[in-house]
Amino acid sequence: MQSEVMFAGFGGQGILLIGDIFAHAAMEEGREVAWIPSYGPEMRGGTAYCLVVTSDRPIGSPIIRNPMHLVAMNRPSLEKFAPMVKTNGVVVVNSSLIPIRADRSDVDELLVPANDIAKDLGTTKVANIVALGAFVARSKIVGFDILRQCVKAMFAAKEKLIPINLEALEQGKKVAEEA
Repeated sequence: MQSEVMFAGFGGQGILLIGDIFAHAAMEEGREVAWIPSYGPEMRGGTAYCLVVTSDRPIGSPIIRNPMHLVAMNRPSLEKFAPMVKTNGVVVVNSSLIPIRADRSDVDELLVPANDIAKDLGTTKVANIVALGAFVARSKIVGFDILRQCVKAMFAAKEKLIPINLEALEQGKKVAEEA
């Protein structure tokens, strides 16, 4: 089965990073994966998004007009991409920064105060990991244990960052399970 996930936000929010972690988790599970990044020329502060396509079969084309799922970290991303999400997809909304909703009754919308949770953990830099944890816990596209391993591997060169990122994952998972 094929799944397409759009991760979107401002440059500097770690959008490409969470797409990369998610892609690695899918690869660790033996899936075919395509990771397509896109960002504006100014990067930090500009628009950034990536599309991750996973499948149990070879991927015919990594270019997808209507993704199955969306993780929106800012309002412009929600407004631009939410209308494109397929019916029954998961839409994660960073409710700390986005005061509106996807306004769709045909998707599973999950409001995650990612920046607020990250701030409570000590740094807003892990808001992306909170959102990733919530998305994976809700969508179940990849296993959460594999996701933890991939976060550890991603931050292996900066070992001191591993505990806070793992806690951010757990907090995201908690929000998804309680919603």
